[in-house]
Amino acid sequence: MFISGFQKMTLLDYPGKVACTIFTGGCNFRCPFCHNALLVTEIDKNSAMEAGEILSFLEKRKGLLDGVCVTGGEPLLQPDIADFIREIKALGFSVKVDTNGSFPDRLKEIVNGGLCDYVAMDVKNRPEKYAETIGVKDFDLAPVKESIEFLTGCGIDFEFRTTVVKEFHTAEDIEAIAKWIKGAPKYFLQNFVDSGNLICGGLNSVDKETMESMRISASKHIKNTYLRGI
Repeated sequence: MFISGFQKMTLLDYPGKVACTIFTGGCNFRCPFCHNALLVTEIDKNSAMEAGEILSFLEKRKGLLDGVCVTGGEPLLQPDIADFIREIKALGFSVKVDTNGSFPDRLKEIVNGGLCDYVAMDVKNRPEKYAETIGVKDFDLAPVKESIEFLTGCGIDFEFRTTVVKEFHTAEDIEAIAKWIKGAPKYFLQNFVDSGNLICGGLNSVDKETMESMRISASKHIKNTYLRGI
């Protein structure tokens, strides 16, 4: 495991849980609007945390924390992610995994193995604009499609979510995404926020009226479409 960061408590990252958040380093996407760019493009391997250090912390927080959010970067990029989560689950914690959906085999291993209680998958844009949005030329969308299909039918609690960026998304794009992931129990739209630590600059959020218009467009296909962080 390559762990780049650790937040000891959060009330935001895991719905309904008092949790901590583990940040893995590295990602196979290069989304220009990524707010965790230092976990993608400027990884400091000398500052990596040991998995044992995290597990020791969790051992001491039994009864105080409800869950653990594993995010990134892209956590499923880590080849030993299932083993790491298994150790977290053995301590009695609920586990949420954030993913871009590009590693369906590892996603299936974790979910089918009972190692994960909640999945949040980013759906970056409609299929025709995916490669542009994630900054990867000629991206093969098949793994993402496989992950969407798997989550929609696997029975685990999950959400799809899209970060809305003015330069990349229109209301028509959001509705096209909702058509694509139709059947999801819930869909969240979150407005882009410039963290000051982006892969590319010059990007903007959209206004509240536009976000609401996008929510209404998406809700034609997914009833439970919500705005997050607005």
